[in-house]
Amino acid sequence: MRIFFFLYLVVVPAVLFSQTKPIAKDNLDMNTKYSSITDTVKKKKAKIATIDQYQIITIEHDTTYADTSLTLKNAYKHNYLRKDNFGLLAFSNIGQTYNTLQYSLTDFSPYPEFGFKGKHFNFLEANQIKYYSVATPLTELFFNSTINKGQNVDSFITLNTSKNLNFSIAYRGLRSEGKYINQLASTGNFRFTTSYFTTDKRYVLNAHYTYQDILNEENGGITTPADFESGDQNFKNRQRLQVYLLDAESFLKGKRLFFDHAFRINPKEGNNNAYLTHQFNYENKFYEYNQATVTSTVDNKPVNRFGDSYVTSGIKDQTRFEKLYNKVGLTYENSLLGKFNFFIDDYRSNYEYNRVILDNSGVVAIPNNLYRQINNVGGQYEYQKNKWNGRFLYSRSITNQSLSDLDAKLRYDLNEKIKFDFRYQNINKLPNNNYDLYQSSFIKYNWSNNFKNEKINSLSANVFTPWLNAEVQYSVLKDHLYFKDESNAVEIAAQTQIVRPYQYGNAINYLSVKASREFKFGPFALDNTLLYQKVEQSDLILNVPDFVTRNTFYYSGYFFKKALFMQSGITFNYFTEYFGNSYNPVIGEFFVQQNKKIGNYANFDFFVNARIRQTRFYFKVEHFNAAFSQSNYYSAPNNPYRDLAIRFGLVWNFFQ
Repeated sequence: MRIFFFLYLVVVPAVLFSQTKPIAKDNLDMNTKYSSITDTVKKKKAKIATIDQYQIITIEHDTTYADTSLTLKNAYKHNYLRKDNFGLLAFSNIGQTYNTLQYSLTDFSPYPEFGFKGKHFNFLEANQIKYYSVATPLTELFFNSTINKGQNVDSFITLNTSKNLNFSIAYRGLRSEGKYINQLASTGNFRFTTSYFTTDKRYVLNAHYTYQDILNEENGGITTPADFESGDQNFKNRQRLQVYLLDAESFLKGKRLFFDHAFRINPKEGNNNAYLTHQFNYENKFYEYNQATVTSTVDNKPVNRFGDSYVTSGIKDQTRFEKLYNKVGLTYENSLLGKFNFFIDDYRSNYEYNRVILDNSGVVAIPNNLYRQINNVGGQYEYQKNKWNGRFLYSRSITNQSLSDLDAKLRYDLNEKIKFDFRYQNINKLPNNNYDLYQSSFIKYNWSNNFKNEKINSLSANVFTPWLNAEVQYSVLKDHLYFKDESNAVEIAAQTQIVRPYQYGNAINYLSVKASREFKFGPFALDNTLLYQKVEQSDLILNVPDFVTRNTFYYSGYFFKKALFMQSGITFNYFTEYFGNSYNPVIGEFFVQQNKKIGNYANFDFFVNARIRQTRFYFKVEHFNAAFSQSNYYSAPNNPYRDLAIRFGLVWNFFQ
């Protein structure tokens, strides 16, 4: 009822006051060349900024423009991540992690990362930060309701103090209570960016600072899925379902200072230019897992969910990570041949704990830190001419660590509507830090390993046409690293979950084919996205559903003399049954399991989206068929998917 009342208060006045009132010819027109009756001086006609003067720029200098239109594609992005999350499966509360249905969404870097990947879906990395150049100050306000108490907001403003200098500041905040016991999510993402260039563009700078924190209460999943699936009305109140953990939580925070700048050596820009480039990235991250009560009670029986512990209460596992990265390059640019860049970089990281663990003889069995220093040399070639656009990069380490990265991208634009993208990647990747070293108060969650590098070969092609958009990717994974439940029969009977890292010695072949097409019938449309995946492997290590589909049937039309544009329809989501990965909060990672399949359930959403000037409204009834269908929907084993939920949101842009 509160949502409908809010809709009434916001939408109705906006529609009424957005109407254009007819003006009599003998009335004063305040938009004429005079600003008042007594004016005798002509007003200068104000210049109106065009949308291409509101630029959004990536670290690779790709440029798009501010978009205030209401389209189905934009509606798909109105969520916690603020991007189309097709291929990701959300957990029941907003702000929790996501299970990955589409493996080709996974990005790889040859450098060792912090780990705890299940906590990073909403963590903005350096290559995800955008920079801006705007004709007038631009503000965006984002709001979306959450599950039970809370809200999801994102406030952003950017302005150019001059043509050469831009600043932006933004904060994204979430608090969502959830429906289950001990499920609160609270996150914050602060971003500050600046861009500068001299008038002759001899010097160019992009820089940003971020502070991000992600807090989740962790309940470890429900203890008795049979109660959830029974259909018993008593359990429709999800607070009555038992969970494994009543007072556990995980916390990830990180700070980053980043800048990327270039100086042109020759004073004036010409057909031949030389640049000195430098990229700097300092980042620290901190992960903490807290569990006040070690022994849980399930059906009046004591359960040590993660096994025996060194302490009897007050678990507080902390992992720290610090990274410093510098990259210096020399670039030669020729208007005919393209751009050649040669670089050397220095990567240093320290991954640490505040203790060491000794074996029975007093020798250090688990060290307290993992320090890495890596130097690479490499080159990058960029070419853009007529219909071709390419970027080719190769780098290789010159220190003891063996890592390399070959990344080739090529685009061909047949015309404005038909484009082809090709990409080949060959990566020799160092393991993420939490595979090689981890410490915990839980005895069996301590390890020190020396895994081989992962080898990833990937070839992809994308086609964009007015009739069909298609993506194909084929990848070969060797020495693949993963987490696995290694609980023995006794531990399984005691409901104990022991997860450890493993390396797969055989090759994994992965194929994905994704196609999307929209059919229009007057004011009606049917938007379709279909994903097919095939994995060849000797063991069930990389598990994904064979088919994932999203189909939306909707209506679009104008109302109130075209003051209001509206879209309304139903979205159908489905994926085939498979052994979905399960989630472990102690390590903040998903792990392979072969005990329970998830999937093979329909998910229907009803939505009404509207646009008035630069304001877009979103109203959605998520998973409405949960009200009358069987409760067999899971995001991961022991973690049910979202029930029926009514959500409301808006995005409001101001162009001053």
